[in-house]
Order: sequence, then C-alpha cells, then structure tokens
Amino acid sequence: MLTKLTIQEKLKDLRVEQHLTLEELADRTGLSKSALGQYEANDWKDISHRAIITLSQFYGVSADYLLGLTENKNHPNTELHSLHLSDKMIDLLQSGKLNNRLLCEMALHPAFRQFLVDVEICIDGIADMRIRDMNQLLEATRQKIIQQYAPEEPDLYLRILELAQISEDSFFSHVLHRDLDAIVRDLREAHSKDSTTADANQTAPDETADIQRQMMEALASEGTLQQKRARAAAVAMKLNYDRLSESDRQALERISTISPVFSTVISHRGKAMTHGSGKRKKR
Repeated sequence: MLTKLTIQEKLKDLRVEQHLTLEELADRTGLSKSALGQYEANDWKDISHRAIITLSQFYGVSADYLLGLTENKNHPNTELHSLHLSDKMIDLLQSGKLNNRLLCEMALHPAFRQFLVDVEICIDGIADMRIRDMNQLLEATRQKIIQQYAPEEPDLYLRILELAQISEDSFFSHVLHRDLDAIVRDLREAHSKDSTTADANQTAPDETADIQRQMMEALASEGTLQQKRARAAAVAMKLNYDRLSESDRQALERISTISPVFSTVISHRGKAMTHGSGKRKKR
C-alpha cells in the first residue's frame, strides 16, 4: 500500500467524499472542469495560488494538506502534549521506520477499540481468575468421575473435560488474533486497487513454465519410477535432489508415491509420449 497520498490522490479523494463530479465541483468553486481534471491526473500541472485557496476553503482543509506539507486535514497545529505521546513514540513516528498512514488506518477501524480493550484485559489479568476457576471446576469434575467410576482410557467424557480446559495464553491468543484478522482483512480489501498492491490474479508464467519443464525432465531421467517421481517432487519444492541425503530421498519417494499430483502428471506424460510415438511411426 502507499505510505503517503499524492496531491492528485488527495484532491480526488476529497471530491469523491463529497460525492461530486468534476462538472459539479467546477460549478460550485468557479474553477474550470479541465483544470480540476488536470489537478487530479497523474501528469498534473502546477496548481495556482487561487485554486489552492479556493479548494482548501471549499473542502474545509488546510492549504498545507493540499500541498503535501502535512497529512493532517484539519489539525495542522495540534499540540503534542494533548495527544499523550511519549518522547520515544514521537521519535519512532518521525523515524520513518513505521508506515504511519497504515497505523492511522488501523486505529480508525471500528474493531480497533475492541482490540485495545481485549489487550488491556489480557495485560491486566482481569479475566485470568475466571478462566482458572473454570479450569479447576472441570478438572475437579474429571477427577471425581475417575475416582467413582474408574472408566477405561480413553474415555469420551473424560477427554471432553480435559480438552475444555484452556490456558490464559491460548484464550487471549485466539481473541486478539480474531480482532486483528477483522482489521487486516478490511484494510486489505480497501487497498486491493492500490497501484502498489499486488494483483491477486497476477501469475509468473516464465517461472511456472520453467518448473513444468524441470519436472518433465525429472520424469524423463534415469532411474526407477519412484526415483523419477521423487525428482519431480524435489523440483516442485525447489530442492536439489542430488544433494539430499538418502533418507530424505526415500521420504520423497514415499510422498510422491501416494500423491495424486505426480501420478496424474506421469499419466498425462505417458499419453503424450504414446501419441508422439504414433506420429513418428506414420512418418
């Protein structure tokens, strides 16, 4: 994702937020449609002082924001002490080591407050006692069943009582993971169209073709069928078959034998060779 909005992006985002077309914006600001379009284009021209003042007043943002001098639309002169940031945090934000824009987007996500609440509960140990009480109750019940009925292991109900006990770390790990998943999933979707975001449908045809070629060469090499399959499996996993230990080679042979992938590849290759040999006979 982009770490900083360009001037063109800021102008377009502000217009889109107002649900305005270029024609409507031109009517309401007195600026020409062609000039407004050029301001938002990748090959934009310099913006006049009049346009900067007009657009900043119309959108209710600072001129510094439009000029790219700040990322703050409405709070260019906010005092640091009111933000309760430590000196180390300010140094970190200014260091360029963090993507501050991404950090802001995460904090503004509706699920972020829930995430912080859950982190606070975890750090302060507020729910630990409840979890321990539940675990002790389950274990006491399990031990009572063992003493009274002496069931044979493994017993379904004893196992349920054992697995129902959870550690504080496991519980909060699941909860915090769920909170973050929601945030990251939504931000990923929001930035799916960014120019710097990888295309989910993009492939590497050259690399794929090279791997396929190497696999076919492996299947045509000397050795038993199991060894050929193992060589093809090594290619797929980007391993050097000749440098593997004997035990590793045997493990690959076992895996490739039960894998439907390599049996399918060999089957197709066999058909291709049969057809090819038939054509050669006709010649």
